[in-house]
Amino acid sequence: MDEALLEQPVNQPELENHDGRRPSLLTVIGFIFLTFNSVMAVYRSNADGKTISFVVFFYLDLVVLFYFLRQFEKAPPDSPRREHIKMVVWLLTTMLTTAFSYMVAEIMPLPMQMLVWAMVGMTMLGGFYAFFLHQKGTKA
Repeated sequence: MDEALLEQPVNQPELENHDGRRPSLLTVIGFIFLTFNSVMAVYRSNADGKTISFVVFFYLDLVVLFYFLRQFEKAPPDSPRREHIKMVVWLLTTMLTTAFSYMVAEIMPLPMQMLVWAMVGMTMLGGFYAFFLHQKGTKA
């Protein structure tokens, strides 16, 4: 009897709405809101190339980030693909943090710029540690 149970695949509960069907209504509303705000920001930029590039970069980065987060949720818990996706998610969030901090630091005096970049560095290192170095079940 025990051998028959061991040979059966483990039934893991699937997360809701992760069966490959269409996304939830809340996801669609969020995506429409993001798209509308991005289009309005480009429209109000008065053809400023730097602002348009910033908005387009943020929009594309967020869309790709949400795609990979969904792929991460759908991947089996111990698959190597999940680790690769984790690296992509970390890179995308690091790029978002860096780009946003660049725009913020640009309008600040030098001491505040240094503080902003120090916080960016700590955020990047903390994210890397949390994603790749910290082992579950250990205390820091």
